[in-house]
Amino acid sequence: MIKGLNLLSTIFNNSVNSTKTKGLCVGCLSSCASNGLCDPCQADLPVNHYHCRCCALPMAIPGAGSVCGDCLASPPAFNRALIPWRYQYPVSTMIGRYKYSQQRKFARPLIAGFADYLAGVYEGSDKDKPQLLIPSPMLATRRRKRGFNQAADIAEHLGKALDIPVSTGVVRRVRSAQAQRGLNRKARLANLRDVFKVCGNVPERVAIVDDVVTTGATVRMLAQALQSAGARDIQVWALARTPG
Repeated sequence: MIKGLNLLSTIFNNSVNSTKTKGLCVGCLSSCASNGLCDPCQADLPVNHYHCRCCALPMAIPGAGSVCGDCLASPPAFNRALIPWRYQYPVSTMIGRYKYSQQRKFARPLIAGFADYLAGVYEGSDKDKPQLLIPSPMLATRRRKRGFNQAADIAEHLGKALDIPVSTGVVRRVRSAQAQRGLNRKARLANLRDVFKVCGNVPERVAIVDDVVTTGATVRMLAQALQSAGARDIQVWALARTPG
């Protein structure tokens, strides 16, 4: 099972590109890995079983059609969120390694699993599949500092797997904002007001792609901008959702 990802990171950094590590599990170094995870480590991923049917906020109890308090009080512009995992260990550590240290090997099994999940969702119903994937945009200065936009990276992989085009330019982030970390949802929404600008035509069916949805403020503001630009069926795709 996934243990000691921090302790193993140095080993992976030195050996992940060598032929000796090909097919190894990123969590336990087992040689029986598929897309980077062995079966026991795959089973350790915190699946987002019970969640708000609108924003995918994890819920403590099952309930078909359950909607969280935030979505009831203030329905978002997007129609639904497809988010397979909760942002908890080991998913949180895997995404952290990917996002902040560019260790993409940790995201590979999550993205592959997400693509398989989405393929199952849309099997036999292409009319419901988004016509365009839109990664959550990042300021150029921040992208240069981080080295890449993880949302765009995820979108490119999913778009290739599901045969959906990706646009990284149809929505731009036009100004900086205070760091979102530590802000509640209301403060995040205020902080992001007028941050995003739609710069081109958008189809009726689109999906916003990101790595993690926290309070949902970013995807709410993006969805509002896309709705104003003509999108009518807006989905949110992300690897993980933080618990409430």
